[in-house]
Formats: sequence, C-alpha cells, structure tokens
Amino acid sequence: MLAKSTVELNIDGALAEWNNLVQWMNLAVNQSTSEDVVERKLFHGLLELGHHLLGAFLNAMGNGDMGPEVTLERSDGSEPRIVKRLAGERRRRLLTVFGEFFLSRCVYGEGERKAIVFTPVDQRLQLPESDVSYLLQEWNQLLGIDQSFGAARNIIQSILGIQQSVDTLERGSQRMADAARTFRAQQPPPDPKQEGELLVATEDNKGIPIVRPANVAIAGAHLTKGQKKNKKRFATVGCVYSVDRNRRTPEELVATLFRDPDRPTRTPPPSISRRYWTRLTHDVIHASGECEEINGQRDVFEQLAKEVAARRKPGQKLLNLTEGQHSLETDRLKYLPVDSDTIDILDLLHVAPRLWQAAHLFHEEGSDKASKVVRHYMLRILQGKVKSVVSSLRAEGTRKKLKGTAKKNLRLLTRFMEENQHRMKYDEYLAAGYPIATGVIEGACRHIVKDRMERTGMRWKTPGAQAVLELRTIHVNGDWDPYQQFRIEHENKRLYPYVPSPQTAA
Repeated sequence: MLAKSTVELNIDGALAEWNNLVQWMNLAVNQSTSEDVVERKLFHGLLELGHHLLGAFLNAMGNGDMGPEVTLERSDGSEPRIVKRLAGERRRRLLTVFGEFFLSRCVYGEGERKAIVFTPVDQRLQLPESDVSYLLQEWNQLLGIDQSFGAARNIIQSILGIQQSVDTLERGSQRMADAARTFRAQQPPPDPKQEGELLVATEDNKGIPIVRPANVAIAGAHLTKGQKKNKKRFATVGCVYSVDRNRRTPEELVATLFRDPDRPTRTPPPSISRRYWTRLTHDVIHASGECEEINGQRDVFEQLAKEVAARRKPGQKLLNLTEGQHSLETDRLKYLPVDSDTIDILDLLHVAPRLWQAAHLFHEEGSDKASKVVRHYMLRILQGKVKSVVSSLRAEGTRKKLKGTAKKNLRLLTRFMEENQHRMKYDEYLAAGYPIATGVIEGACRHIVKDRMERTGMRWKTPGAQAVLELRTIHVNGDWDPYQQFRIEHENKRLYPYVPSPQTAA
C-alpha cells in the first residue's frame, strides 16, 4: 500500500447539510409533521450527508502525484519496475450508495502510448475495476439473485435514487461470480466434531431456458418441425451433508406420508453442513466453428467427490440419495466411492408419483379407492416387497385388460421399479435410520434454480445463467459475506500487484 500522509477533510458541505437537517427537524416538531414525512426526509437527508462526507474523503486523497518517476516493487521479490508520470490527469467515475463521484488522478506507465501500470489514488483507495463501488455491487447482486435485474435496478433506484442500467447489473453479476470457483476450492471442510453420523451425497437436474447462440445456426434459417429458437439446458445441483440416524418403521412412515391424525410427531434430525454445487451444461463454440458440450453434471460430481473425500471419516456410511435418472447413477458410480460402506438409495419421492400413476390406471383420480391402493402398495414397498408389488400391478393390468397407452404406461412404471430394486431396500434403510427422501436437493432445485431462472418469459445466455447460479449457491450455502471479502481481495491482488518503494512513496 501507499504510505498515507496526514490529510484534512473539508467537511463544510457536510456540516451545512447537518445544520439544515437539524433546523428542519425543529420546524417539524413545532408543526407536528407526520412520522412518515419525517422518516423520509431524514433518510434522504442522511444520504445527502453521506454524499458530502464521502466526497470530502475522496477529495482529501488528492490526485496521487508522486513525482515524475516511481519505482514499483512486487511482493515476490522480482526486479523493480520504473514508471513515469504520464501527461495530464485521467478522470474516472465512481458510483456509490451515496451517489456519483468523479476522480481526477495522476497515472504512471512506461510510455505515453503504453498501458497504464500504476494509479496511486486507485491503489490507495483499493477501487474496483468497474465504476460501481463494491458495496453497491453487493447490494445490486443481493437483489439480483432473487429478483430480475430490471426489478433489482428499480428497487435500488427507488431507495437510493441511483440510476443504473439492467446491463450494468447483468455484467456485474458475471464479474462478481468470477472468483466463485476459486473461493469454493480453498474452503476448508466443516468441523468434524459438528458432523452427523451419516454422510449423504445427493444430486438432481433442473432445466433452464437458454437462448440458442447466434453462431449455432444461420440467422433467419428455417426451423424444421419440432425445432425451437430457445431450448432448455440442464443445471445440475449437487449437495453433500451429514445427518444423524432416524430409525422408523414402514407403518410410521406411511402414516406420516398420508398425514394420519395419529402420525408420529417427533422432529427428524436436521441436515448438517449442507454444501451445494450448481453447474449448467452448455455449449462452447471454438474458433474452428466446432461446438463442444461442457457437461455440468460431471463437473458437479467432481466437486462432490472432492467434498466426500475431505469430509468422510474412516468407516463412515456414505449414502447416495438420488432420483431414477440413469445418468445420475452412472456418474455416481464413476465419481463417488464404491465400497462396503456406500449405500445407493432411490428417492422415495420419485417412487410415490409412479404409484399414484399406477393407481389411476385402475381407479378414478381423486377417489378413495385410488388412495387406498397407493397406501397399500407404498406400505409393501417400504417393507421391502418391491418384486411383489410389481407382480401385483402386472396381474391387475392383465385382469383389467389394459390396452394401448394405459398398458404401455403400466409397463414403464413396473420396469422402473424392477430396474431400481437394488436401490429400493427401504425396509433395511428405515431400520438403519437412513434418510430415504431427497427433500434437501428437491428444495435446492426449486430455490436455487426454478424460483429465479424459470420465471415467465425468461431466457438466459449461458454466462449470465451460470453467474446467477454461482451466486445463488454461495448465498444458500451461507457464504455470502466471506465471499464478498474474498472476491474483493482477489480482485485487488490482480489490479494492484505493485507497491511503490519507500524511496518514492509519498
């Protein structure tokens, strides 16, 4: 950092604003002004006061003139670099939560037509690369991860009176997400003393509407039947967490699922130290014109594998709890451990809808008979009698003489259960106290992906979609504040690699 000289703040404007505000308050008391009017006046007055004070602080920094020549050093001990003051001062804009400022600064480089190497004022203030202050960037994106960028812009403008474009917020989102993967890679594992008995890995996919890149097809080209200008690409959400055992009987779980009045009321143990990863499958167009698909699911599994390796204790049970998508099981076998302490579990929440579909092949939707059939088959499945349920359903289909679509649907339903029997040993799972439903990942798919990315009319480009997913994941993980500190330090190290030698520092 630059050596800091003693400066005096010129706060005359701030004092005048403060005095005006106090005088107005006295007048408001005498006139019995409403609380609402006073509150609004105070808020806007304090913003104006902040503008005066921040302006005084920025002015006190001066123009950063350190003389005609400065010797710069790197912390790594490499050869010093001599730079010269370039002609004229350079002006930059800084948009803050208190409003807009313009700074006039001396800059240094190796020649008038070469890149600027050193700007003393920027380095002293640790200014961001963009013209939006770090605090305003953070507020923009705190709103942007939950609201459309247009709505976020309007909220900021309504509260702070600051005008920004939607493009500013979109580009800011991508910049803020640049350090996300580096941040995640350097995170230590959770405290082992706080972990639960079981380690769980769970994954799922959720579609995001993506704008087809312009260079994938010729502009104005005719789309054949079934083609669309926009298409969905899968975002894979993965999570690793730990949890204590929760032993239940099949009867107790059925009572809970059907919300019986006498169902168990005990609260299940909470999941501990959830860590999510999200990655979008997308296309990369190379200079040759060749289109390469980057598989987001495999990327997430690689991250899950690293997290499991860092957190799993010797002999600890690892549960892989997922839905019936074949590629999820394939990648799980490729990336996650396969040993005697690893158990694969098919999410019960993906079995239940299929039982309802089967029941509606034989009974009217919404009928008591359909509900009783589902309850009956659900209990048998939870008792480990999957093969028996498959046989019963097929026999019922034969007895009812199902044909056409109904017959095909029954065949698909029973085949699904047959192919997943090895992951449906629910009697054993319940007795061991294992979780058998992916509420954690289902909720994450809804909250991280659907609630923000699938709003009516939304279409995303890949970089913008991945940036929002990264930031939403960091927020859900509870890492927002540490990440803000990390990414600011990360950017400052890149922007300000040099320090002036003591001989030349002002």
